[in-house]
Amino acid sequence: MDAFEAIADPVRRDLLVRLGSGPARVVDLAAEHPISRPAVSRHLRVLTEAGLVAGATHGRERRYRLERAGLAAVRSWLDAVEAPAPPVPERALDGLDLEVRRTSRDRRGASRPGSRGAEGEEEAG
Repeated sequence: MDAFEAIADPVRRDLLVRLGSGPARVVDLAAEHPISRPAVSRHLRVLTEAGLVAGATHGRERRYRLERAGLAAVRSWLDAVEAPAPPVPERALDGLDLEVRRTSRDRRGASRPGSRGAEGEEEAG
């Protein structure tokens, strides 16, 4: 299973967030969720198969920890999605500058006394 399939489930995403703050036992992780320990174990198995979590046995307990390297594919996809927009080409700015100048000139011409606007026609009539 790939990382994207593994993080599709909200419980598994929560487990990853929790393991991001440090290793934990299954019993501790199960206490933080409204699901059974066997269900948490199944989620951890999926995360382990995806390379996102690693488990180690310490005596009678099994502790799980986040494998940050497993998130590389997700991180690179997010980087591609969040890539900055390409810069605006200079010729596009030249066109914008020309249009602003033209509009400014047209407005100045319309506001001069003696120009033929709606007000000027009323005075002449």
